[in-house]
Order: sequence, then structure tokens, then C-alpha cells
Amino acid sequence: MGNSRLTVSLPSASLAEALEDVEAEVLRWDMSGPAPRPEIDLVVVPYIPGSEHLRWLDGVTTRLVQAQYLGYDGVAENLPPGHVYANARGVHETSTAELALALLLASQRGIGAFVRAAGVRTPEPTWYPSLADRRVLVLGQGGVGRAIEERLTPFEVEIVRVARTAREGVHGLAELPQLLPSVEAVVVAVPLTDKSVHLVGAEFLARLPDGAVVVNVARGRVADTAAILREARTGRLRFALDVTDPEPLPVDHELFTLPNVLISPHAGGMSTAMLPRVARLVRRQIELLSAGAEPVNVVLRR
Repeated sequence: MGNSRLTVSLPSASLAEALEDVEAEVLRWDMSGPAPRPEIDLVVVPYIPGSEHLRWLDGVTTRLVQAQYLGYDGVAENLPPGHVYANARGVHETSTAELALALLLASQRGIGAFVRAAGVRTPEPTWYPSLADRRVLVLGQGGVGRAIEERLTPFEVEIVRVARTAREGVHGLAELPQLLPSVEAVVVAVPLTDKSVHLVGAEFLARLPDGAVVVNVARGRVADTAAILREARTGRLRFALDVTDPEPLPVDHELFTLPNVLISPHAGGMSTAMLPRVARLVRRQIELLSAGAEPVNVVLRR
């Protein structure tokens, strides 16, 4: 790539507008078809589900492929060789943590029941469990997990931290069987890997005490949908799910009908905070690449 001016492809008009002043040659490419040219220094991937569109990078020479997602499961299977892939660390953690807290609070304080009653009958004040004084297990100590903990702390809860491996102040996954019976809420924020598929399964759920709530803002496949459904049917546990398996759930899925289940449509990162944060990240990558420096957030080299 002999041009001194960086070439950048952006997938949307809104992102192009947010970056209209960058020192780069900007192309529009939403990756729904072939690349506009065979050499593009920085390709920003569209914010759409899946990673099959990465196959359009085959035959394109790049210096960096920049995602707008935090998770990168499935990328290695679809990214052609010869590319460097960066995730969107620093973009979605805050918004995802906000939704995790919203789902947890809504489940604890009966918001779903109040909404369902509206227009059908006069809602009656009912005793619901507080969030205050609860023992909450945060499963995952990456950026999302830490952002959730920061927002949980003012609610006067006891936080139990769990990560893949134990360290000071953090329990390891191996300790889950001993920890789960003592907590009243679990917030799941682990990345999807071969080892985390169905981590939240029948055995995990069976160890939770009656009335506990499970919030999942990770990936749908981290939890076993059949196991969730079995527990939800009995009413023993409550669930607040931003992600499901499959995703989206069929419109007639039984989970939608259960009063102890709240479901949002994988909307954790979808807030007004996203666009300016993505633009800030892309701007930084342009500056680094222009200076001949290493980009940030690289998670895969093919």
C-alpha cells in the first residue's frame, strides 16, 4: 500500500458523518458485496449479526479489520487468511452493564408484572425482593463484568467475583458448585468459547437457591435454553435474558409466555453511547496506523 494517505472503508453514513474530518481517504462499504478496491488499509465491519460477511475480505489486502462488536466468536472461521482483526473493547461495556442492571432491577422489583397488568387490571402493590442486601455473583471479569460491578456497588450488594481462574479477590470457575447455593442473583458476562458453551446448564441452575435470578448479557449459547426452560416452568428460578439460543427466539417460544422470564433482543450495546465511542476508536486506529504504530484491541491475526 504505497499511498501516504490511509484508506478507510466505513459501513454506514452515520459513522462516515462522525468521522468526516479524519485525515484519510474514506470509502463506503457495508460488506454486502465485493470490496470497492483490492487494497484498503482499515476496514470497519458493519454492526450486523454473524460474521459471514467477513468472507468478502478474501482477496482484499488490509492492515486492520476493525469490528464494532466486543465478542468475536465465529470470526476465526470466517476471516480469510492475511488479516488482523480488532474488537470494539471500550465501546459497549458501559451500555451492556446498564442493561444488565436494568434487567436485574426489573426482575427484582416486579416491573414485568406491573407492565403486564397495565390495561388489564389495576396493578396492586406487592412485596418483591430488594436488590439491596443481596449476594450477587458476577460471572466474568472482563470489561463488561467490571462495568457491571461498578454499577452494582452503589446498590449495597455483596458482590461475588468469578473468572476462569482464581486470583486475589476473584474465585475460579472450579469454585462455582460451592458458591452458587449462597447467592441470590447471577449476572453472566463471560465470552463465548468452547469451554463456556452451556456453562449455565442444568447442574449450574440446580445449585441455585429457590427464587434466585439469572441475568445473561453474554452470549446465548453460554446458557442451555432447555435447562432454563425446565427451571422457568416450575417458577423456582427467575431469568432476565438479553441473549438467547437460538437468537432470535421464535415468536411463539414458551419462554416469552412465562411470568418469571424477561427477554430483551440482544440490545446490550445499542444505545446512543455507541456511535461516538466507535468513532473515537476508529479515529484512534487511523492515527496509530498513520504513525506506523500497532493498533489497539487486536484479538486475532490470520
